[in-house]
Amino acid sequence: MNTETLLARSRSELDDGGLRGSFLVRDLRTGYEIGIDPELEFPSASLVKIPLATATLERIRRGELDGSAPIDVEPGRATAPGPTGLTRFRHPARVAIDDLLYLTMAISDETAADTLFALTPPAEVTRMTREWGVSGITARHPVADLSDTPAERFDPTDVHLAHALAITAGTAGQGHPVPQLDVTRASSGSARAFANLLEALWKPSKVDNEVAARVRELMGLNLLRQRLSPDFVSDATKWSSKTGTVLNMRHEVGVVEHADGGIFAIAALTASRVPAAIQPEAEVLMARVARALRDHLRA
Repeated sequence: MNTETLLARSRSELDDGGLRGSFLVRDLRTGYEIGIDPELEFPSASLVKIPLATATLERIRRGELDGSAPIDVEPGRATAPGPTGLTRFRHPARVAIDDLLYLTMAISDETAADTLFALTPPAEVTRMTREWGVSGITARHPVADLSDTPAERFDPTDVHLAHALAITAGTAGQGHPVPQLDVTRASSGSARAFANLLEALWKPSKVDNEVAARVRELMGLNLLRQRLSPDFVSDATKWSSKTGTVLNMRHEVGVVEHADGGIFAIAALTASRVPAAIQPEAEVLMARVARALRDHLRA
């Protein structure tokens, strides 16, 4: 199948499944790539934790922070489905910065991430990301904002109404009355921007080698593997990734490393027009499209 046919088929499958997306797969050995609207900007949701972790580790390397330093963390006391880790704690805890990094990346703990953001604010994370030569990713707000959407204000039986609002209220210019979905107010990025960040972490770049190695390790520890992982994990591959979810947005970016030496950066950012909170079909579809693009590039 030629590239044009594959892209047309993939776009059709996404549309039939109610998804709009920004996809990019890049061969990190050759630089060849294939994508679907890779410049389209989306609210990044928890994908912003990758530059946050990188910035935190860089500050530790510089001696500005001590990774072993304990931080007193107030409990999140979350009761709605979704949040993990410290965000669901009922009592105060004392956690080292290094362990906050693990919680932030492995289980996407919002309270852990915002404790790190208190040390390195969003504007500084953005500045440092630009310093590494990666443009197109902007951190704008605490991660806890992702759990303060209309969905949390509805009874669980009416959560579809929040998703209907998310789907129908956006503007052609990516604006939205829900701030977490407005690319001018939310943390944001595109598939290309995140693929560029992945490349900076997996290949020699302006990111310090030890910092990059630790971020790669943390991404390899990601326990949220319901999205792209089923199409990329095997005994002959290593899959390192980070997911991001807010309302009708479902994202994942990661790197697959093959036993034969192949290495591919994969970024999939999507928005669903199906008003439902739980959509396993959407997870399967975005993985299938990402896998088809990778397979085409690898052939």
